Amino acid sequence: MDNNSNLDLDLIPKELGVLLDILKIEKDDSILEKGLEDVFKEIDWDHFLLLARHHRVYPIVYAKLQKINRKGIPRHVIEILYQEYKRNTFQMLHLSCEMELVSKLFADNQIRILFLKGPVIAFDIYGDISLRTSKDLDVLIPIHKLEKAEELLLSCGYEREEEILLKESKWRSHHVTYIHPTKNIQLEIHWRLQPRPSKEPSFNELWEQKRVSTITSYPIYFLGKEDLFFYLVSHGARHGWFRLRWLLDIDQMIRKGIDFDKANILFEKYKSCHLGGQALILASHLLETPVNDKMKILTAEDRSKKLAQMAIHLIKEQLPLHIITSTNYFRRYLISLKASNMQKLIHIVLLFYPSSVDAKTLRLPKLLHFLYFPLRPFLWVWRKTRKSV
Repeated sequence: MDNNSNLDLDLIPKELGVLLDILKIEKDDSILEKGLEDVFKEIDWDHFLLLARHHRVYPIVYAKLQKINRKGIPRHVIEILYQEYKRNTFQMLHLSCEMELVSKLFADNQIRILFLKGPVIAFDIYGDISLRTSKDLDVLIPIHKLEKAEELLLSCGYEREEEILLKESKWRSHHVTYIHPTKNIQLEIHWRLQPRPSKEPSFNELWEQKRVSTITSYPIYFLGKEDLFFYLVSHGARHGWFRLRWLLDIDQMIRKGIDFDKANILFEKYKSCHLGGQALILASHLLETPVNDKMKILTAEDRSKKLAQMAIHLIKEQLPLHIITSTNYFRRYLISLKASNMQKLIHIVLLFYPSSVDAKTLRLPKLLHFLYFPLRPFLWVWRKTRKSV
């Protein structure tokens, strides 16, 4: 643990504390096992299961519990975790098949593709696709190939999830979502790792550092180790780390080995040292991730400590994404993530740019789409009013 970056963890519920203890179990962790037996007697197991699902860590929780004496854990809890583990395994196999098909489809049509998440990341980080959850496939392609990619997906039965307004993708967003109604698969096509105005490596830079996975018969390309670490840190930070799964990814990558000389260069180059520090502080305190001297370069900033404490509030709230992101607290948190005052200003300006959500609230013909600019504040108030009723 990084003792120089103490966090206030008093507000963490008892069941969440036990969940964290289970996630920290190693093969021969007999001391922790003895300590847990008494705690198990005081747990609200329904709430525990709710937390395991919310944080998307139920597969690895089930796997960890196979390593200890489960005395004190009700039988139905183990059975529910097993059923969830089994369901997730089938889901990941299903996604693996689609991942191979999409990779071949794009390669055959001269579109370079990098997989950002999904089974390929689960296997790389955990060595087993069944130990990590994934509801969809996220891929990165060059921005000039977006139209061709959409054409291919639509020809294969995918449907675009939502309408894009006024070149919204160029300014406000960084991906488009497609749904295959027959296969029940969601696919996100990214042209950036994160939304603007965040700084990040170009597609060509990421492609040069790519790795190839062998979990399928057709080659699957994904991010280099340090690039993946940088992406997962940035992604987790942008979502306030409200799911422990993202933090567990960071913990596992560090334990398997990250070249922090390269990682520190990435964070410095793209003005994200405060995000790297936040992730390391959280992982150190919640999962006892080992932090060495090279990592402490990132954790030294007071800003990293402040962001880590802000994330603790989001982690303990146990709220769905659409509710969390609608809170004033989360909006203040997002602004705090920005690397400079200019980035903060750009972030605020982009909030006034129309989005597909506005089109769902009020349908206008394409010739009148320009009216979404002056109407956006009123549409936002209207949505808020409807939710509160």
